[in-house]
Amino acid sequence: MLELDGLRCRFGTVTALDDLSFSVPAGQVVGFLGPNGAGKTTAMRAVFGLTDLAAGTVRWNGAPVGQAERRRFGYMPEERGLYPGMLVGEQVEYLGRLHGLGASAAHEASGLWLDRLGLVGRVGDKVEALSHGNQQRVQLAAALVHGPELLLLDEPLAGLDPAGIDAIGDVLVEQARLGCCVLFSSHQLDQVEDLCESVTIIDHGRVMVAGRVDDLAASGPRRLVVRVEGHRDAGWTRGLGGVAVSEVSGGRARLVLDASADSDTVLRAAMAAGRVTEFAFERRRLSEVFREALG
Repeated sequence: MLELDGLRCRFGTVTALDDLSFSVPAGQVVGFLGPNGAGKTTAMRAVFGLTDLAAGTVRWNGAPVGQAERRRFGYMPEERGLYPGMLVGEQVEYLGRLHGLGASAAHEASGLWLDRLGLVGRVGDKVEALSHGNQQRVQLAAALVHGPELLLLDEPLAGLDPAGIDAIGDVLVEQARLGCCVLFSSHQLDQVEDLCESVTIIDHGRVMVAGRVDDLAASGPRRLVVRVEGHRDAGWTRGLGGVAVSEVSGGRARLVLDASADSDTVLRAAMAAGRVTEFAFERRRLSEVFREALG
């Protein structure tokens, strides 16, 4: 388990981390969310000793993290951490050697991961010759080549097409099932919701919300999705007590019902307005949890 306990960090007058505390259990993919400047990258860098902390401790399995532990971690920074003029295969092997693998083991592991990530035909190409998406795959292979116990990935899905997102997502879930501790940041909340078992949302260096995705989705007011033929703007909901329209798209209205609202009353109002083609309760989206957490 990775534990961040009371981390504090300032850059001049800016407080980047403000008593930040949360944990990441092994065997889970945990989403690390927050707006730009919330402190996500600073927190990840703190795990690797790349950020000077004013206070707080980073622990791995109950003990403070040191250089020996960090060699067993994998890190994928948001900004490209590769040598652009180096060949893909040599790059991943080299980084495997830096993490303590022997030459033969690094060569074998590099080949396995590049093949697994669909890059076996690009082993002899320079990193700079690859597309953005393929460079992301190389960077993930570099984070995985030494068989890490902990994976920290900063925006690994940024700029990827759907196939790339699926490929990297499958690897993260697979690693968690094998017992790895996985924490990744992303602004793509739909993908986070699909991949993650738990999330931690921070802002201004503090935890705002943390918990299992299913628990967060089930909390809060009831959500109801209604579609009425001929009504594109959900105008039929006007005058309904305890009902707020959170979103309308293509005539499909997402409604938020407070404790006083009666879903039968909503159904009768919808039927009076026209033919009802959809009427269903829906769980709260992670994007709604995110917006509410940030006020």
